[in-house]
Amino acid sequence: MVKHERKNQQTERLLEIMRTLRDPDDGCPWDIEQDFSTVAPYTIEEAYEVDEAIRKKDFGELKEELGDLLLQVVFHSQIAGELGLFDFDQVAMGVCEKMISRHPHVFQKDVVKDIHSQGVSWELHKAEERKKKSADRGGQSGALDDVALALPALMRAQKLSKRAAQVGFDLQNSTIAWEKVEEEICEIKDEFESKESTPQSLQEEFGDLLFALCNWARKSGLDAEVALRNANSKFIHRFGYVECKVNSSGELWEQFSMEDLIKFWNENKEDRKLFK
Repeated sequence: MVKHERKNQQTERLLEIMRTLRDPDDGCPWDIEQDFSTVAPYTIEEAYEVDEAIRKKDFGELKEELGDLLLQVVFHSQIAGELGLFDFDQVAMGVCEKMISRHPHVFQKDVVKDIHSQGVSWELHKAEERKKKSADRGGQSGALDDVALALPALMRAQKLSKRAAQVGFDLQNSTIAWEKVEEEICEIKDEFESKESTPQSLQEEFGDLLFALCNWARKSGLDAEVALRNANSKFIHRFGYVECKVNSSGELWEQFSMEDLIKFWNENKEDRKLFK
């Protein structure tokens, strides 16, 4: 009971700090000037910093970043409260109700056979929630509604194709999805080699290829966003090795041919294979 009360005290303390910061008379000028749109970029940034801490397995940093992310929720809730829209308690109540509704096998003792069945049930509940939201707004519910525009493009592409698949718009398997990738590769190659090609047309074909790759990744059980993040990290590591070799040589970058630099790159690749 004491622990529960202490947790509530810390939550109330955080809410009070935000109220003080937003006080029109005695608050912080920067905090007072903010609105939903100006705070949103920080919210997205904090979510990525949480992800980065998890990827690094730095749990001290994770605790700090989760606090920063919670602050974003409190900030938005305070702004909403000032506008008479909703407050932090309503945000918390809404997510509690949603979790109970989406887990009938836990809170209502419905039978779920396995994790796959649970996933299907989860998506069905989300679909019903979208229909209800659309009905409340007086409109039609679209299968691609609520796939956030702010998501990274690769992640959004995979979510869009997954959402379309839930209503039956889907390629049969990963083999057929790969055939679509090969088709898009041919199209971008033709566009690249065409004398009538423009940067706009080439970019369009490139986008089609990326989308086809994301769809193939989904059908193959891969996460396109995670795959590219890992590739980015790998590039940074290998380039760092090349950079170190160049800097330790005492020579200038201009004195190394691309073949020399690729040799360093491949050295790092071989070293990583040996230590796997």
